[in-house]
Amino acid sequence: MRSILRTDPIARDVAALCMAAAIVGLSFGAIASAAGVPLAQIVAMNALVYAGGAQFLAVGLAGAGATAAAIVLAGLLLNARHLPFGLAIGNEVLGRRRFLGSHLMTDESVAFALAQDDPARRRRAYWLTGISLYLTWNVCAAVGAIAGSALGDPDTFGIDAAFPAALLALTLSSLKDAASVRVAVGGAALALIATPLLPAGLPVLAALFALFLARSK
Repeated sequence: MRSILRTDPIARDVAALCMAAAIVGLSFGAIASAAGVPLAQIVAMNALVYAGGAQFLAVGLAGAGATAAAIVLAGLLLNARHLPFGLAIGNEVLGRRRFLGSHLMTDESVAFALAQDDPARRRRAYWLTGISLYLTWNVCAAVGAIAGSALGDPDTFGIDAAFPAALLALTLSSLKDAASVRVAVGGAALALIATPLLPAGLPVLAALFALFLARSK
């Protein structure tokens, strides 16, 4: 195993990525369990939905009393970026296994695939990343849920603060240019302003209007 990691840069990068995903998966499982989501539902969400950021968002909105429609809409909007992802890798990388491949699609699997020059290496990078992250996320989130169920009231341990902290951590890693910073700051401001005025779940959707700031100079 060590020899493979030393000689194969793709496998080495995927292994490092899985270590980070394991921490996030454990956090999600613990947060969801402490928020009152049953273990069976957490496991089903991990296996069938498999959308880390959207899953954090769904748990947070549900805990805030948002309607199911608002949760679904927020998740769809958050993952709308997968449409251009699919167009970018569909034929060359996924081929006839598009149904399975689309379920394993993440920012990381697409990025790793597009970073390769050779078509064969693109396919290998995509499937290795996708399968590894899927297994890591499902196993670690389940372990986190089991551990989190033993903690009791999340307010006692401050776990309720872990949800916004986790989303903030996911957001900070993508703030690499001025446009992204404008959108993030603008969205946060809109959500804060709308919170006392709109029902639970809608302030997050209102924050999407900050996307118009992406093109402003």
